Amino acid sequence: MTAKAALLLAAAMILAAPAAAQGLDPKIQARIDRILKATPLIDGHNDIAEQLRENYHLKVEGLASGTDRWKPQPLMTDMARLHEGRLGAQFWSVYIPSEVTGDAAIRETIEQIDLVKRMVKAYPSDLALALTADDIVRIHKTGKVASLIGIEGGHQVGGSLAALRQFYDLGARYMTLTHFKNNEFADSATDDPKWHGINDFGRTVIHEMNRLGMLVDLSHVSPETMRAALAVTKAPVVFTHSDARALADHPRNVPDDVLKLVAANGGVVMVNFYMGHLSPAFIQWSADKAAEDARVKSLYQGQPERRDAAMKPWLAAHPAPKAGVGLIADHIEHVANVAGYDHVGIGGDLDGIGIDEAPAGMNSVAGYPLLFAELIRRGWSDQNLAKLAGGNVLRVMRQAEAVSASMKNEPPAMASLTPEPPK
Repeated sequence: MTAKAALLLAAAMILAAPAAAQGLDPKIQARIDRILKATPLIDGHNDIAEQLRENYHLKVEGLASGTDRWKPQPLMTDMARLHEGRLGAQFWSVYIPSEVTGDAAIRETIEQIDLVKRMVKAYPSDLALALTADDIVRIHKTGKVASLIGIEGGHQVGGSLAALRQFYDLGARYMTLTHFKNNEFADSATDDPKWHGINDFGRTVIHEMNRLGMLVDLSHVSPETMRAALAVTKAPVVFTHSDARALADHPRNVPDDVLKLVAANGGVVMVNFYMGHLSPAFIQWSADKAAEDARVKSLYQGQPERRDAAMKPWLAAHPAPKAGVGLIADHIEHVANVAGYDHVGIGGDLDGIGIDEAPAGMNSVAGYPLLFAELIRRGWSDQNLAKLAGGNVLRVMRQAEAVSASMKNEPPAMASLTPEPPK
């Protein structure tokens, strides 16, 4: 072989290699692959369904590869990058805005569930629908990504336990109790307190979720709601995409006292990749940017061109703080140190955050090996890496399934919301 031919072959091999694997020591990559072949890597939260609804008219075509070049909104997810990232299972979020309530919320949630199922059906070589922990293990062994459905907000059931049950029958395996706003039965982390936790109907919702075997997701809820839910649930809970509040004081993050309660409950906190939850510097920058944006809007009402022109020098002088994968690892290690290695997982929130709002290398589903390499550098054992990857989530799912089986003789809950008194 000539030197030129050898050079061309080497270049071709580099292009063919998974992007996330490039730059990793081959021995480290081999160790990661060995761990993730034995234990499926399970991510708790991906918002591609929302992106496909809001920007691409609910279409599922073209997701094989190259979605990072889509316009108007580049995506973080496609089939090629799912495999590149060694993902074994994904909870696909079926999100609708908190402002949509009642019957409209139920209809839009069904449309989102339909979108996820159409996506799974459109890529049978890459995805397969999963309903149980055993399904995840079985599908992972085939080389496909086990696909699960999660409802991102209690407002989506429209105050109806019948809707909750039907969503479970359609495949939903977790529900986040709130989203950005309070709802009829629970307080959000990003709204002023209304219930100071959950009300009686909220306790019934959690009981019914336990009976069904639907995981209670406490991301997005207030600390009071976290504690109240943990006090009444019979099954382990999950935080599908949250970080450690001791490291970044954002209301979406989990306080240390709650991390200890999660450990006692047997649950899992799945760490988020969003800089706005990971980084105190980014949180402060976001607040400063919002203040400047409000000032400019006040000065130039009805003049969008002047507003844009006024913001450009501020943004140039105040670039967004950057970080590497180590910041995610810091939050993972904090959860592990406070709650234990049995109670931490991964929930990237990819396609729910901006392309520039994740640490370097972690803004697509191809990036997971970089995170495992960083934790290996920090001395994590194969056993604890397997727990983080998916072992902990599989255990939680199996425990929730067992609780459901123990409640099989209970009739469906028939409670309804108590109408609020007129204001």
